Amino acid sequence: MPRHYNIPVFLPELACPHRCVFCNQSSISSTYKIPSVAEVTAIIEKHFNSFKASEKHVELAFFGGNFTGLPQQMQLEYLNHVQPWLKSGQLQGIRLSTRPDYISSAQIAWLKDFGVTHIELGAQSTDNEVLQKSGRGHKRDAIENAATIINNAGLVLGLQMMLGLPGDSPEKAVATAKDIISFGAKETRIYPCLVVQDTALERLFLSGKYQPLSIQVAAEQAASLYVIFENAGIKVLRIGLHTSDDLNGSALIAGPYHPNFAEMVFGKIWLSAFETYDQWPESETIVVKTAASQLNHAVGFEASNKNRLLKRFKSVKFMPDSSLFGRQFIVQKL
Repeated sequence: MPRHYNIPVFLPELACPHRCVFCNQSSISSTYKIPSVAEVTAIIEKHFNSFKASEKHVELAFFGGNFTGLPQQMQLEYLNHVQPWLKSGQLQGIRLSTRPDYISSAQIAWLKDFGVTHIELGAQSTDNEVLQKSGRGHKRDAIENAATIINNAGLVLGLQMMLGLPGDSPEKAVATAKDIISFGAKETRIYPCLVVQDTALERLFLSGKYQPLSIQVAAEQAASLYVIFENAGIKVLRIGLHTSDDLNGSALIAGPYHPNFAEMVFGKIWLSAFETYDQWPESETIVVKTAASQLNHAVGFEASNKNRLLKRFKSVKFMPDSSLFGRQFIVQKL
């Protein structure tokens, strides 16, 4: 099976008509200038030189801004520039991120003609109160309408969501996840809301009007949502923001950021499985067998799950088992 690669081109805040309360994309992406088409060439060539797999599926991804809100001439300049890689077969498609309220049937039709295969919308939430308090500038129906247009065009729809926004709750987050599924998304990303410097959310936080989720609560919520998406066959492309020098430094004011946030989430999913398991053996020493790919997740981030089990058992050993798949596991006496 070919290995999938994305070549990311970040367009920070470009063409975004609204400044959402949480947004300072320069800090989030560590990108402070808009790349020229010549720089796009350098980005593509650099990534191709780093790919190791001989069989690969490569997509160019315009992330960060509101691509469909750009002047059409600028969109065409970027899209025309990458056509040679598409025609040669080096690129298999173009992925772009944009706003739900900047989607039309006519525009999607010509984007498809230029090789766009995937469109990700920053939904963040489908709750109108959360959208209003977050300064998104549109309502739930804009997300649903855009999703319908993209699906009808035969493109792959991605809907991103964010946890812990102003006015949000665990129940609203679950409702958003269910909407993402019902709107026909094939992919999603789960981001916890962070308080970043030079944002409206920073001012709300410093005035005591906003409190971000703790890292543990954010991981628990993300774990529950991941399972909902997994059960619905929705591919979760990412959990948590990419690490950056800015988020590891002064740009982050508060909130559930951790470079290994996804590992924490997968550990929480396994912890839930262990907590609902009712066939633990009557023994002081046990071995837990899992698929090799799941072994570290089962042990938990910083061995948190193993340490939890050690409160019940004197000795706990984790071992890979080639007969197991997914999150199947076997518990045996040692």
